[in-house]
Amino acid sequence: MRVISVNRGSVTRLQVEQSGTLHRIASAIHKQPVAGNVEIRKLGLEGDEQADLTVHGGLDKAVYAYPVEHYAFWEEQRAAALKREEALPFGAMGENLTLEGLLEQDLWIGDRLAIGTVVLAVTEPRRPCFKFAARMGFSHAVKMMVQSGFTGFYLRVLQTGTLQSGDAISLTPGPRAVALAQINQQRYRGRQRDLF
Repeated sequence: MRVISVNRGSVTRLQVEQSGTLHRIASAIHKQPVAGNVEIRKLGLEGDEQADLTVHGGLDKAVYAYPVEHYAFWEEQRAAALKREEALPFGAMGENLTLEGLLEQDLWIGDRLAIGTVVLAVTEPRRPCFKFAARMGFSHAVKMMVQSGFTGFYLRVLQTGTLQSGDAISLTPGPRAVALAQINQQRYRGRQRDLF
């Protein structure tokens, strides 16, 4: 288990189509990989921004992590929807940490991740919004994230410090009362018909 990429971004304008009209909405979903040690504070990565603090950021959503293993799925879905193949750069899901070897099905609320000099706790899976669909370039991306369970997960900073790409991840199990997969499954129930 290791960090593949550390990513941060600034608030910019994202083009979103709603009811046939293009709107420019503030978003920091466009994260870019950064090199070297990055300081992790209680509210997230130094230099990283969030546009809507009602749904992103805060103590329980200070850091967003996404498994690199899901990137091939999204590249395939985008190729089918957009009729062109294109590699997605790390940070494309809006994640701060692109991780290898930690999938949603393996994690529970309260599990602790030690990376570099930082300790993080798993708090919840991501709940995707319309900005994710705009970032992916096709309207049903949100539904696909929910149905696939490839949501990534939020982390609380328990111990501030620094981390960088290439750092190993040490997992310490939490109480193991609620699994991320259980939450994703509950969110999926009652949704519209399956896309795939």
